[in-house]
Amino acid sequence: MPSIFIIPTAHGWNFLRSAEQNGSWNVRKLQTLEEAVPLLSATDDFVLGLPVTAVLAQRFRLPTVDPAEFPEMIRIQIEKVLPFSAEEVTTDFELIEQNESESVVSAIAIRNEQLAEMASPLLERGCIPRQVTVYAAQRASTHAPKGNAVLIYPEGDTLVYAVTENGKLSLARVFDSANGEQLQLELPQLRLSAELQGINASFPNVLLDETCYQLRDTVEGILAGPTEIVGIELPPAPVKLNLLPESWRRRRSQLVRQAEWRRRLLWVGGAYAALLFLLVAYLGLMRFQIGRLDQRIAHDAPETEFVRATEANWKALAPAIDSRYYPVEIVLHLFESLPSADVRITAYNQSARQISVDGEANTAALAYEFIEKIKKNPDLRIFQFDMAAPRILPNDHAQFRLEGKPR
Repeated sequence: MPSIFIIPTAHGWNFLRSAEQNGSWNVRKLQTLEEAVPLLSATDDFVLGLPVTAVLAQRFRLPTVDPAEFPEMIRIQIEKVLPFSAEEVTTDFELIEQNESESVVSAIAIRNEQLAEMASPLLERGCIPRQVTVYAAQRASTHAPKGNAVLIYPEGDTLVYAVTENGKLSLARVFDSANGEQLQLELPQLRLSAELQGINASFPNVLLDETCYQLRDTVEGILAGPTEIVGIELPPAPVKLNLLPESWRRRRSQLVRQAEWRRRLLWVGGAYAALLFLLVAYLGLMRFQIGRLDQRIAHDAPETEFVRATEANWKALAPAIDSRYYPVEIVLHLFESLPSADVRITAYNQSARQISVDGEANTAALAYEFIEKIKKNPDLRIFQFDMAAPRILPNDHAQFRLEGKPR
């Protein structure tokens, strides 16, 4: 069900919008269609109801054929009664009744140029209806979906007399005045016209618009039957009839797609802006945390400097107060690590920061074995030892040098 209807009235148009919160409908009176433009957007799903004076309504009896052939048959019939080519008009039809041999249809036509001129305030702002129909057909479908009826209601400066069958518009006339004398003259002629077209003119349902209440007694006296007062349809019943030109249909599809892309781009832009905001906030938070850490570091700097100085002093005093750094102890552990008597220590030097050991082995393999045993000695792990490649002497002995630094 569309959420917006624009329908003609006696003094302009009614703008009907669904209130989604409670399912009710809001009615706003407009003098012209230009006043509807600010109330619409390009993607709004709305129906434009046309006044009877804008269309040609014709009732046809056609042989019952394949439903796919109906549009072409009706187009041919419409061309016979219109002074315009088929390309200049938009037509549609509704099936009134059908049996095995015959079909009765209600055909409606409107000139495209006239429709474009009437709806120009909407078209210029890109507001294209989803459906263009006839208000008389909407009223008939709402109040008299079954049987025959006559509708009497005002449109603009005229009074509409519409004959309907099973909720479909069969015959319509408009008159400039709505006094009793005019009704005495026109209603019998309308009944006669209906009968000439094969319509049952007994009019069991007579529907009079509430704005014409003063005519009730006159209408009942002429038609010799009760008259029902009807108001604005909230909303009008759906009708199949659609006079939307094909060019409008294509343009509306383009506008809907463009609006959808704009909406998607807005979502992407919003997501990007949100991510950018989160990134800026994260960077701000990081700067704040860094600032707090810098403040704590500056606050603890005196204590940290004291600890560092104390650690340096202890490291400087370690060779003097820690037995593991005593030269005798180190030399003892070095000799304990000798793999055999074929490896000899020839020189030993020690300072506060480094020790060096020169030696000679009968083979290079013994020199490498010596360094491996030193590294595995638990009493020498306070030092990190390294050895360059041994130098081979003329007698094939390997001369080596070890260097150790405190860890």
